[in-house]
This record gives sequence, structure tokens and C-alpha cells, in this order.
Amino acid sequence: MSDAIDGDGDGNSLSLMDTISVDDDMLEELDARDACIQVRECVKKCLDAREAAIITLRYGLNDRKPLTQREVAAKCGISRSYVSRIEKKALKKLETAMGTQR
Repeated sequence: MSDAIDGDGDGNSLSLMDTISVDDDMLEELDARDACIQVRECVKKCLDAREAAIITLRYGLNDRKPLTQREVAAKCGISRSYVSRIEKKALKKLETAMGTQR
């Protein structure tokens, strides 16, 4: 793979490895995509409907724009502090569930 297969105009050799183009962050992107899928599945399985809605809105799951706690509160018709409590409880549930899946 590192043997010279061609040369450039400046006399530098070109190997097969030089011609295979792979993004350095490709594996990281695949890992991130897999982690997102796991989180979405865990949100569905581990949280009740209100917790799932809060987490989905807050963190922009399912290709949504992440919202602030104030925006989520207004959308759900509850106080910002209640959003905070629900979010904290839901994140704890997700952390516990995701920790046991690894």
C-alpha cells in the first residue's frame, strides 16, 4: 500500500495510500450517529410522555432545533422551573439506562 505507484510533477512519489481518501473524522461521525440513535431509543423506552417531550424539545432530537427552558415552558404551558425539574429527572433516568446498556 505504501509502494510508489506514480509520481507528481515535482518528483514526489505517490502511493496507493495517498490515493485512498478517507475523512479522519468518519469513525467519529459514525459513533456519534450510533449514540444519537441509542439516545432516541432510550428516550422512547425509559421516559414517560412528558419527560420525552421535554428532552426532545430541549435537546433538538428528531431533527428539531434545541429550545431553551423558557421556550419549552411556553410551548408546554408550564413554568421554567418545572421544565428544569422534569429535565433533571429525565436526564438522570437516561444516564442510568444508558449506563446499563454499555
